Amino acid sequence: MALSQTYVAFSGGKDSTAMVVRMAELGERFACLFTPTGNELPELLIHLHAIIDRIDRPLVEPENQTLLFWIDHYQALPSWRMRWCTRRIKIEPCIAYLTNHPGSTLAVGLRADEETRVGLYGDYAQYRYPLQEWGWELDDVLEYLADKQIMVPARTDCALCYGQRLSEWYRLWRDYPAEFEKGVELERRIGHTFRSTQRDSWPAALHDLRTEFERGRVPRGVGDANTACRVCRL
Repeated sequence: MALSQTYVAFSGGKDSTAMVVRMAELGERFACLFTPTGNELPELLIHLHAIIDRIDRPLVEPENQTLLFWIDHYQALPSWRMRWCTRRIKIEPCIAYLTNHPGSTLAVGLRADEETRVGLYGDYAQYRYPLQEWGWELDDVLEYLADKQIMVPARTDCALCYGQRLSEWYRLWRDYPAEFEKGVELERRIGHTFRSTQRDSWPAALHDLRTEFERGRVPRGVGDANTACRVCRL
């Protein structure tokens, strides 16, 4: 039977990044638990490995299938109505890993200004909330990261996420055109769109959205960052 130990739910977001760096600074022994989707942006992966090198802790990646695998499996794109992506790609692989490592403790990056979610992944581990133990709120997290000169990526969710803002789709088209084109092709093949037709006055289909961007139309908030999935940004 595997020995129990402490794992940290590590997405690369600001909360989990501040948590793992501070825990390492305090001399705690743990492994970082990161569940890849296969659709991460390059800067997230660079950031993850830079933090792992900095804190000198092991990185554990539970076995799972990619976002594109599950899109083919369901012949559907994830959406607000069918949010299977977080469950199938993030939560279920973590549950399987924790089940195979009974008695483990999972540290989760919920801050003191957030509501505790007891058993976020179910009764498969003991839970700790170090940021809440330290009384850290959002300003504390941001101040700590600034003091340590750590820049966190603007996005830690999938490149092709239904929950993105319009400005994030614009940045994806501008900075990662090949990833944007994957979304165009998926929409064509599946016959549905990542974006809801009710969200705004812009086209829902990425093909048509690309046309608007190419014409020079720029959405508001291009300099802002937002992620929709709480598990993806912990």
